[in-house]
Amino acid sequence: MTLKVYLSGEIHTDWREQIVAGAADLDVAFNSPVTDHAASDDCGVAILGAEENKYWHDHKGAMVNAIRTRKGIEDADLVVVRFGEKYRQWNAAFDAGYAAALGKSIVVLSLPEHQHALKEVHAAALAVAEEPRQVVEILTYVLTGKLPA
Repeated sequence: MTLKVYLSGEIHTDWREQIVAGAADLDVAFNSPVTDHAASDDCGVAILGAEENKYWHDHKGAMVNAIRTRKGIEDADLVVVRFGEKYRQWNAAFDAGYAAALGKSIVVLSLPEHQHALKEVHAAALAVAEEPRQVVEILTYVLTGKLPA
């Protein structure tokens, strides 16, 4: 069985690459939002035209990005949502809520010091991991029934 996994959230570290590399031998198909920060921010105005007001600039980008995000989450069997150390990922919290509303299985990847701030998101998740390695171990167990060595 191929497990379709959507990797949502923080884009400033290599956590996605770590999970994809760690799961290379598993039957997993990964998808994610556009992780080129500049492209993600400017896609709306680059395609649909410039905006003087930053609100409308961001709004256009958010709408264009939502096409990919909605499709990725809707098609996923599992949504991994990463909350990073440095930035507040409000979009990741939104993605987690959308996935929860669709009844998707969710794994949150976050730091222990964010436990209180993310308590509602954690409550909707089926697992809360602290390291990308743990996500790979969850995928391995789900697909093969094997525990980590």
